[in-house]
Amino acid sequence: MNFTVGFKPLLGDAHSMDNLEKQLICPICLEMFSKPVVILPCQHNLCRKCANDVFQASNPLWQSRGSTTVSSGGRFRCPSCRHEVVLDRHGVYGLQRNLLVENIIDIYKQESSRPLHSKAEQHLMCEEHEEEKINIYCLSCEVPTCSLCKVFGAHKDCEVAPLPTIYKRQKSELSDGIAMLVAGNDRVQAVITQMEEVCQTIEDNSRRQKQLLTQRFETLCAVLEERKGELLQALARKQEEKLQRVRGLIRQYGDHLEASSKLVESAIQSMEEPQMALYLQQAKELINK
Repeated sequence: MNFTVGFKPLLGDAHSMDNLEKQLICPICLEMFSKPVVILPCQHNLCRKCANDVFQASNPLWQSRGSTTVSSGGRFRCPSCRHEVVLDRHGVYGLQRNLLVENIIDIYKQESSRPLHSKAEQHLMCEEHEEEKINIYCLSCEVPTCSLCKVFGAHKDCEVAPLPTIYKRQKSELSDGIAMLVAGNDRVQAVITQMEEVCQTIEDNSRRQKQLLTQRFETLCAVLEERKGELLQALARKQEEKLQRVRGLIRQYGDHLEASSKLVESAIQSMEEPQMALYLQQAKELINK
C-alpha cells in the first residue's frame, strides 16, 4: 500500500477522500485501521488487534503474551494475498508498526473533521420523503429508512433501531465471519500441507521399498547364478566320469573282440588241416581257448 506519492492532491475533494478512505480500511474488521497498525512481510497492513485475532484463531494452542511461559512462534496467512506469515515468539507484537499509515490516518481524520470535507451531503436520502435522511433501520423489513417513514409511512407498524447500531452490529458480524473464514482457510491449508507431506512420505517410502526389493532380487539372482555354476560343474564332472568308464569298457570289449577274431581265424585255419594227427595236436589247445 503506497501512500507516499500524490497524498496532498488526494485531500482536495470528497471523491479523493473517499478513495483514500478505501485504502485505509482493514480487510478484517472492515473499519478504518485502528492503531497500532502492523505491516506484514507481504507489505499488506492490518490492525494489530485484528492480526492478533486471526493469529489466535489459526494457532489456538499458542501461549498468550501475558503468560510466563515462553512460547515458540506461530503462523497465519495474510487475508489479502494468502501469503504465509511466520512469527517469532513475540507473536503479532513482533511485527513492525507502519507509522506512515498511522500518520496518514491522523491527517485523514483531521481533514475529514473540517466542514469543507464534511460528508453530511453524502447521506442517502429517502425516496418517499426527499428531504429526509435515511437514519433508522427497519428490523421487520430489514431495510434502512427515514424517521417519517416510521411515523407516517410504510414502516409505521414496524420495529426499528438506530442506523449506527445496526451498522456496527452487522459490520461486527461480517468481521467475525471473515475472521472465521480466514481461520478456517488456514486450517484447510494446514490439512492440505499435511496431506502433501503424507504424499511425499508415501513416495519416499515406496522408492526405498523398490530399491530394497531390487537389491534383494539382485542378491537372489547372484546366489542362483552361483548355484547354477556349481551344479553345471558337478554335472560336467559326472559326465566325464561316466564317459571315461564307458570308454574303458569299450576299449576292454574291443580288445576282447580282437582276441576273439584272431582265435576264430586260427580255428578256421586249423579246420582246414587235412592231416588228422597234426589237427588233433592243435585242436585241443584251440578248444580250450
